[in-house]
Amino acid sequence: MVSIAIGVGKNKNVEKAVKNVNFDVLLAHSEDELIEMIENNEADAYVRGSLSSSIILKLRKMGEIHRASLIETNGKRFFLTPVGIDEGRTLKEKLKIIKKCYNFFKKINLKPKIAILSGGRKEDVGRSIEVDKSIEEGEKLEKLAKDMGAKHYYILIEKAIKDGCNLVVAPNGICGNLIFRSLVLVGSAKSYGAISLGIDPIFIDTSRSQTVEGYMRALKFAKYLATKFKKEGQCH
Repeated sequence: MVSIAIGVGKNKNVEKAVKNVNFDVLLAHSEDELIEMIENNEADAYVRGSLSSSIILKLRKMGEIHRASLIETNGKRFFLTPVGIDEGRTLKEKLKIIKKCYNFFKKINLKPKIAILSGGRKEDVGRSIEVDKSIEEGEKLEKLAKDMGAKHYYILIEKAIKDGCNLVVAPNGICGNLIFRSLVLVGSAKSYGAISLGIDPIFIDTSRSQTVEGYMRALKFAKYLATKFKKEGQCH
């Protein structure tokens, strides 16, 4: 038996979601309350719910956080990273994120197939300084992460998904956040929340604008990870 806690903010879909899952969920009504639960180890996994994003800043005191969002579209599931607007700003940081995701995949017995994205097709080199820099960085990152199953798909995210990639690495966190919003909040893709890598507690980040079904998926994802890691006696 595992316990899950979720933050309740202004979006009442959180409370509706809690009532529609078949397991008990603890409620935290503020960022400080959820942080206190985490510090006191009151649950096996935690979901941000509709609390302010400022909770991420508080969590960063526990470690360097990078997030990977689990998305489902047209029957295909994949993790998208970086999704925080201040994440993945350098080649070094993106490589660090890939390594964290790679280790997480090993713990959940998922063979990584990593797609690295950049700002254009290969033949677009020369069109602008920004495009050239993005493509060059993508090519460097592919070489550095080749042994982890990485391939540079340039700007062709649609081909990466069609090929069954289970980790899509955006050029930076702003692009990743825009991809997430376009797929999930505008389009019909389903979000399961974003796993926060780099800290011991299992923490699933979610959008403040999520639907009832979206929060239910995040709760179930948190429960799955908590059950798996508790059974195996490991942290994520």
